[in-house]
Amino acid sequence: MKNILVIHYSQSGQLTEIVNNIARPLANNKDINVIHHQIEMETPFPFPWKKMAFFNVFAESFLQIPSKINPIPETILNQKFDVIIFGYAVWYLSPSIPATSFLTSPEAKKLLATTPVITVIGARNMWIMAQEKVKTLLKESNSKLVGNIALVDRHINHISVITIVQWMFTGKKKHYLGVFPKPGVSQKDIDESSKFGKVILEHITKDNLDNLQNNLLRKKAVVIKPFLVLADKRANILFGKWAKLIYAKGKESKEKRMFWEKIFNYYLLFAIWIIAPLVFILFLLTYIPMYGKIKRDKKYYSSVEIN
Repeated sequence: MKNILVIHYSQSGQLTEIVNNIARPLANNKDINVIHHQIEMETPFPFPWKKMAFFNVFAESFLQIPSKINPIPETILNQKFDVIIFGYAVWYLSPSIPATSFLTSPEAKKLLATTPVITVIGARNMWIMAQEKVKTLLKESNSKLVGNIALVDRHINHISVITIVQWMFTGKKKHYLGVFPKPGVSQKDIDESSKFGKVILEHITKDNLDNLQNNLLRKKAVVIKPFLVLADKRANILFGKWAKLIYAKGKESKEKRMFWEKIFNYYLLFAIWIIAPLVFILFLLTYIPMYGKIKRDKKYYSSVEIN
């Protein structure tokens, strides 16, 4: 009997639906025991978000400063799992605070040590650098990443910004104004995500996780868009400066932190609507001379390797 732990955190329920679909082929196998656990915060984050609450988690999200999570049941902690499927969302180009809080906890280090891990990401579009941060945390826990599945909003950047803002601030996943597409990962992609579970099942029943990621890639578990790699890297540099500034101002006073969070809000709008298109033009102008690097990046970020 194989033991599989599926652990994740979801605010909207989207990621819960995704990991449940991926785990279904495993749960339907009589030789596999699947246990689910959803990470719970001692102080839950709101959903839908209030605007200031949303910006107030930026610094800690990006700087990967954990918050307290509720204890993981002893019945889970005292088991040895053959594989852990870890689902997380991306907040501000980093793993969400609940994901970071779990990965840095003593309980996670106990569960993850020497255990193969498959990550499942539900994101708007930029998740590359968040996954690099998760890779580092998994390595620090002496875990081995053997697979990665990233489901994203397939619409163009600016459309997905408009629709996800409406979703996050209203809690309603619907066609905004009746003309925009639904936000987030498409229902078709969510419904079809069980195909990844079938690939995982095949490897687990053969007791061989080698080459799992390559077989997941054949099912398009990860699609790398080179422009988003560039944008993610550039934004990480700038977000790092903003996060450190806001965090430092917060230590001086709550009012100063709120002031700089409001300024960051304006900066974010400027970055999305002005800077991002300029970065895209830069990407197009340098595409041919950078082709070799783009090709290497696509290969690396599709993989489960860590530099």
